Amino acid sequence: MFLPRSVNVKRSADEDKSCTAKKNKLSSGGSLLEETIKFEDCKSVGTETSASRCNLNEVVQECKEPVARHPDVGNTTLGKDNQNTDDDHSLEEPIKSFSKSQRWAEPGEPVCVVCGRYGEYICDKTDEDVCSLECKAKHLLQSQEKEKKLKSDQLTKADSQAETHLLNTPYFYKDHSFILGLRDEQIENLKLQLGIAVQGHQVPRPIVEFEHCCFPETLNHNLKNCGYEIPTPIQMQMIPVGLLGRDIVASADTGSGKTAAFLLPVIMKVLKETETPSALILAPTRELAIQIERQAKELMAGLPNMRTVLLVGGLPLPPQLHRLKQSVKVIIATPGRLLEILKQSSVQLHNIKIVVVDEVDTMLKMGFQQQVLDIVEDISHDHQTILVSATIPVGIEHLANQLLQDFVRITIGEKNLPCSNVRQIILWVEEPSKKKKLFEILNDKKLFKPPVLVFVDCKLGADLLSDAVHKITGLQCAAMHSEKSQVERTDILQGLLQEKFEVIVSTGVLGRGLDLVNVKLVVNFDMPSSMDEYVHQVGRAGRLGHSGTAITFINNNSKKLFWDVVKRVKPTGTILPPQLLNSPYLHDQKRREQQRLKQLQNSLVTGDNIMDIIRKHDKNNSQR
Repeated sequence: MFLPRSVNVKRSADEDKSCTAKKNKLSSGGSLLEETIKFEDCKSVGTETSASRCNLNEVVQECKEPVARHPDVGNTTLGKDNQNTDDDHSLEEPIKSFSKSQRWAEPGEPVCVVCGRYGEYICDKTDEDVCSLECKAKHLLQSQEKEKKLKSDQLTKADSQAETHLLNTPYFYKDHSFILGLRDEQIENLKLQLGIAVQGHQVPRPIVEFEHCCFPETLNHNLKNCGYEIPTPIQMQMIPVGLLGRDIVASADTGSGKTAAFLLPVIMKVLKETETPSALILAPTRELAIQIERQAKELMAGLPNMRTVLLVGGLPLPPQLHRLKQSVKVIIATPGRLLEILKQSSVQLHNIKIVVVDEVDTMLKMGFQQQVLDIVEDISHDHQTILVSATIPVGIEHLANQLLQDFVRITIGEKNLPCSNVRQIILWVEEPSKKKKLFEILNDKKLFKPPVLVFVDCKLGADLLSDAVHKITGLQCAAMHSEKSQVERTDILQGLLQEKFEVIVSTGVLGRGLDLVNVKLVVNFDMPSSMDEYVHQVGRAGRLGHSGTAITFINNNSKKLFWDVVKRVKPTGTILPPQLLNSPYLHDQKRREQQRLKQLQNSLVTGDNIMDIIRKHDKNNSQR
């Protein structure tokens, strides 16, 4: 039976909601029979009435009455819900079943290998990061398919047996038969041609191929997947020394492959270790630490029980502490965050077997020397230590003497000189003309090869110059400095690598260690405060053997560095501006250095001057 049109009365939104809520209460508490009866009562009353407002209110009141009659029903349900909520809070949070219930990962946090969300869990069969049971199942299926394809395409039964045997037996490095077959003159000629210089006793010969190290087949496969076909000069010499467990101080050009040179000895050192954590890698900046962990995971893929943790500031601490509890073998950290965790006694370092300090000169410049020493104090004395940098200032010599024992010094190329793959251009530009000169470079079709990296000396200067470049040239530009949040910095780095930005204006945060392979042009808008910093910033344009160009603006504001610029840049064949070569500051600095050298030579005792020194000594005593 249908209601007449004259009885159809529109309900307000509030009345609709209340009726819906009441209906839900009835369905949860009361019986279906009571609900049907009360609905029929309401319906009959509505049919017998006219469209008057008074009778409509009576119908609504009669619909409300069943809820009011049984208050115990609603109260009982709520009481049960409250009790269940309290019980849930007392128990641990259950493992998430589906990926959609997991949050997205913050920069630097573990990422699910299947869907890209927060990798809260580690798969117990593959040691990969997953976000839920759903993604674990998908990952295991993918892993099985990959294993089948790998076995069918590359690995025979004999190879897999040899791989298992190699993983289960202790690893000891020894020179390959091919290397042993070379004469000493051939080895010295090879070092001379590659610019390899070593100091130390019983230094092993350099390798020529990665196969000479007899790595597990999985690791050799990962090397090829990462693009490492043949070792670079620093890898040739540093890998065998590191595999022997010797302490190392290594210096090589920026972008020469130093990260893989220390990661491979780290992997082989901790591969058979059962106690965790077993390795520690320290980096001065968050971006560099994130990059190192990414490369480490690529090289460790498929190796058993090889897990990493990233401990850096600017990211939430609880997820990092949670990750630490999952039997990780390799810690990659910045000194400040690691010390914070050590003070909480959330990690023990007494099982560490190898320590790597990357970009040591930056550590010293940023004042991290004491923090590094405090961290090393918590580690047993029988560990291996590797110090790596593009330049070796005097401070590193002192730090090496404090931390290392019987170490090997490895230098590739000229010590503390800029990368040879980068064409350097030094321009004399006064302060008011700098912006105009930069715009000319960005409009020059021969020089402009995006993305371009422009270095300035302050954060405000980066923001202002970035805005000016965008307004004048219309190029996609972004500013990068330490006051940017970690999310912003990560987005800018990804945009730079994906060539979304044509120009990046940055302070020194992008000048150290990062593999910005697609950068072909660097402009030092402000001359760096030291030549070591200059070497690093120029090296951003010559990563992994690629050629690039670095343009530096110089004027009298950098007069303290004139002589250092000439000494380090002129040997590379760079034409220096006449304003620099004819500067009185340059000649004064050169004269002072020559005087210091002369005094140093006079203070040395030789067969030629020993009698003169004795006469001066006797003369001084007689005058007293």
